Amino acid sequence: MTSQAPGAGGLAAFRAARDFLLAHREDYDSAYAGFHWPELTEFNWALEWFDHLGADPDSSGRTALWIVEQDGSERRQTFAQLSARSNQVANWLRGRGVTRGDRIVLMLGNQVELWETLLAAIKLGAVVIPATTLLAPADLRDRITRGQARYVVVGAADTDKFADVPGEYDRIAVGAPVAGWASYTDAAQAPAAFVPDGVTRASDPLLLYFTSGTTAAPKLVEHTHASYPAGHLSTMYWIGLTPGDVHLNISSPGWAKHAWSNVFAPWNAGATVLIYNYSRFDAAALLAQIDRCGVDSFCAPPTVWRMLIQADLTVVRNPPCKIVGAGEPLNPEVIEQVEKAWGVRIRDGFGQTETTVQIANSPGQLVKPGSMGRPVPGYHVTLVDVTTGKPAQEGEICLDLVQRPLGLMVGYRDDAVRNAEAMAGGYYHTGDVASRDADGYITYIGRADDVFKASDYRISPFELESVLIEHPAVAEAAVVPSPDAIRLAVPKAYVVLTDGHAPDRDTALSILRHARQQLAPYKRIRRLEFAELPKTISGKIRRVELRRREEELHPLGATAATAAAVAGSGAAVREYRDEEFPELRE
Repeated sequence: MTSQAPGAGGLAAFRAARDFLLAHREDYDSAYAGFHWPELTEFNWALEWFDHLGADPDSSGRTALWIVEQDGSERRQTFAQLSARSNQVANWLRGRGVTRGDRIVLMLGNQVELWETLLAAIKLGAVVIPATTLLAPADLRDRITRGQARYVVVGAADTDKFADVPGEYDRIAVGAPVAGWASYTDAAQAPAAFVPDGVTRASDPLLLYFTSGTTAAPKLVEHTHASYPAGHLSTMYWIGLTPGDVHLNISSPGWAKHAWSNVFAPWNAGATVLIYNYSRFDAAALLAQIDRCGVDSFCAPPTVWRMLIQADLTVVRNPPCKIVGAGEPLNPEVIEQVEKAWGVRIRDGFGQTETTVQIANSPGQLVKPGSMGRPVPGYHVTLVDVTTGKPAQEGEICLDLVQRPLGLMVGYRDDAVRNAEAMAGGYYHTGDVASRDADGYITYIGRADDVFKASDYRISPFELESVLIEHPAVAEAAVVPSPDAIRLAVPKAYVVLTDGHAPDRDTALSILRHARQQLAPYKRIRRLEFAELPKTISGKIRRVELRRREEELHPLGATAATAAAVAGSGAAVREYRDEEFPELRE
């Protein structure tokens, strides 16, 4: 059985591929062997698929979007309501001059208008530049300029950020009236019937994402009307979503993961997108909403999972039956604690802004501890040795461009050099390193530029961090190389403590002892410092900053006595070293 007949129309081909994955959602071998990406020439996901859900009697009255606020108030929109409302917004935007190909900066929180505007833009054939509300004016100038934006749709509270952002762009405010800005509320007066001005080619640009930039300035990632809407059939398959599921994903608007699991994957399945808004993370409050709302599937980044396991998970009387983690690899300790409380194993998945999910533990399959699973249907993954450039059992995660997956980006917009690097040698290069076992399961090692050598042994920061987080005092950890005159480099851990633990010698000793008991001698943590971890605004740890700090703190040739004086402003840095603890050698 295959997922589509060659030459089928856009909607028919998409529907066939989607239904094939739903029918084989727990049969990985059949799904991987039989799935083919839909062949799409003309395709507009909002007009053809979402509006279909809004008109189909089986789904039109089903809740598409359910937003719960911290104060307990909530708002629900059915597929039919969102279909009609997005038509109004599309008509209103068209009246303001939005035409096919125009670029719109969309900077809203988790509010209904975000989804209305996104659907409307898709229907119009406009290009959306998602933006988090955390952006500063300098970031916005970059998006307006490099993104060549002609329109911005922004919450009223954030309009002042654009006061010093030059450019000829139409300004639309959502919420309270703002002088000099068009009011989004006027869209309610537009007609509810929408007629497109022509066909949408599947290859037309739809999304331009500015990456979070963990090592360099943000890249401008281009996706089409096919690569994300239809490409996220792979993400739907990984999560295991089915029609009518209530799906909760913890992700902020403006980042690719929000589109992954708060738009395309759940709505490809016909599931409900549940949002819980809060000003400050509260694990107990989140768990209460999971219980009250009857969440079927739940996705959260490792940072959230690490905070959740410090709360009482058992308060959820009927835990979600499908739980996944994404954004960064999950530590085994987290997976074990959640499974103990809920009887469900978190299934890891790997993907990027540049792609949909590539590798994952799919429903119904054996989950090997530490592994992020196998390539999902539609993805052909090769591990390429970083030295020889040839396929290997350990190497950089790459995608074979001869069998190019639909979920892969077009490329980096207006950046020929980065495109050439990313697509070199017939592969798309992810920049991440992993190993593959005899059963085809892939285990993450780290970013290619994060893996380092100590005493000529290769060290995976992720492996060491996974051991550290098993200690009850450790909430988060980042391991980087610290220059050393004898070993060239030694592993150093930057540690964020859980509540109730003091950043003192006793805690450092306890953590170092734990690591010493769990790790081979060449992998041992040799230095430790308690500190907050530098992160991107999307929440990813910026190890590059910590590496630079170590190079300043420990320039090769410097003595330990002078190291603290070299760092930062010259203030003493309390760095704990294993050699200062005779207890470790007892």
